[in-house]
Amino acid sequence: MRRISEAVRMAACVTALMLMALPAFTSAAEKGHESMPGMKHGDTGHGAMSGMKMEEHAKMGDKIFSGKVGPWLGEARLIDMKAQMEKAKASGMKMEGMMKSHHFEIELTDTGTKKLVTEGKGSVTVTGPDKKSEKTAIAAMAGHFGVDVNLPKPGKYTFKVAIESGGKKGSATFSYELK
Repeated sequence: MRRISEAVRMAACVTALMLMALPAFTSAAEKGHESMPGMKHGDTGHGAMSGMKMEEHAKMGDKIFSGKVGPWLGEARLIDMKAQMEKAKASGMKMEGMMKSHHFEIELTDTGTKKLVTEGKGSVTVTGPDKKSEKTAIAAMAGHFGVDVNLPKPGKYTFKVAIESGGKKGSATFSYELK
């Protein structure tokens, strides 16, 4: 019973912190990372990954897709959050709380201008080896669109991505074998 109350208290604290930080993140979304308190040019803004240059962040995780997403060129990556937490703990950071198993992100590039698509909205539907699907909204963040997802066991996962940005729409479907 005590573990449950600790988990509830932790979840409440995390939620409160997220709500307090929301104005800073909303402002940053409009102005870029440089406007966020404590953020330097090139930081990713991803908790244990903050302080990391965008170039370093782009190399994280497994590349699970590269190809067309409607009018854009896309590259999707999957970052194992448990492995990231282990690295953070090894470096002396205290990391606690519940989180999803992986961070899914997709970077889109405008084929005409060669610039990153940094605004918009979308969703990703993940279908697991058990054929159960979960659709989740994805948001623009730090030069990509991303969301945390649960991939609880090894097997083949299918990702269906749909993005809207600047009056354009794109989608892609691809699979990844989690080992």
